[in-house]
Amino acid sequence: MISEEQLDKYRLDGTKVRVVRDVLEINDVVGFVVAWDDESMLIRRPNRRVVKLKRAYAIAPASEPRAVPLTDKAEERLEEDEA
Repeated sequence: MISEEQLDKYRLDGTKVRVVRDVLEINDVVGFVVAWDDESMLIRRPNRRVVKLKRAYAIAPASEPRAVPLTDKAEERLEEDEA
């Protein structure tokens, strides 16, 4: 989960962020951090609509390359390979 300090930095700097929800890039949410609480965050998209998302999703500046999150099964396989 992303820290409050990092969310505050994105909000104050006006950084456009990308929220990666799954492996499909079409499901990403790109916009600006508006607000957050302990469990969720609000992202304002370019069309001015606000989306409420879980803070557990991967979030990074939109200018950086997209990072694909690992699924539970992929994490299990990775742990098996390391063992």
